[in-house]
Amino acid sequence: MDATDLRVFEAVARLNGMGKAAVALNTVQSNVTARIRALEDELGVALFERHSRGVTLTAAGRRLLPYATEVADLLARARRAALDDGTPRGALVIGSLETTAGLRLPPILAAFAQRWPEVDLTLRTGTTAESLAGVLDRTLEGAFVAGPVEHPDLLQTVVFREELVLVSAPQRTLSELLRTPDLKAMVLRAGCSYRARLEAVLASRGLPSVRLLEFGSLDAILGCVAAGIGVTLLPRGVVQAAAGAARVALHTLPPREAMVETLFVRRRDGLATSALTAFLDCAGSVPAVADTPLAAE
Repeated sequence: MDATDLRVFEAVARLNGMGKAAVALNTVQSNVTARIRALEDELGVALFERHSRGVTLTAAGRRLLPYATEVADLLARARRAALDDGTPRGALVIGSLETTAGLRLPPILAAFAQRWPEVDLTLRTGTTAESLAGVLDRTLEGAFVAGPVEHPDLLQTVVFREELVLVSAPQRTLSELLRTPDLKAMVLRAGCSYRARLEAVLASRGLPSVRLLEFGSLDAILGCVAAGIGVTLLPRGVVQAAAGAARVALHTLPPREAMVETLFVRRRDGLATSALTAFLDCAGSVPAVADTPLAAE
């Protein structure tokens, strides 16, 4: 069993077919079939069940797959390391909170793209939970997430500190909101750290079971909040313009509830490519402080 055998096995398992794997590997199906049969003979177990729709993994195949995937990933990282001559270039995939992408990253991305045009940067927005999963499974080289984060396989750096504010329809005081019957909370999908923080804020004020309405975008949340449907919790910088236009009202929270750190996380054992290092240099040039001082409501 060698790396090529495992690469062929992983492709067949991922694509559920010998023919599809052959196309992906730029070879003929007979070569793929021969490799798989030789691997099964060497191991003495069947790795796939053949049927008219393709193949499915056996129990032995499922046990082998994580190791095949790990070997394939290790070889890919070894190739990248060997080809990285110190000049930032090639693919760089970074994750981010939607709020961070909209509020903090545009100047960083602009400066990075101008300085390192040979880097093909992809930014994928998602919740903190989604981005952490992406970093851990190596589909993301790093990600901006909301702290705190505790994981032994991750390195983390504080890059920004944000002030969170409770957001409601205009002309509503915080005390009025807390007396609202059937108060609703506008949130992003599960895994959003601001969602968990909002639930804690409301629970600490005697509202432990507020009805949550889940939305897929910040624009949808702000539109519903402005219409008086409910409240949400977001960084002040994200909603400042809407408040200035009198679309929403902002309610200041005590610092222990309001302040949140945005972290950049990456795998402890990950390859710090020249492209990633250059990106972190750009991100590190932004002071990790809040834009707006806390003030009493």
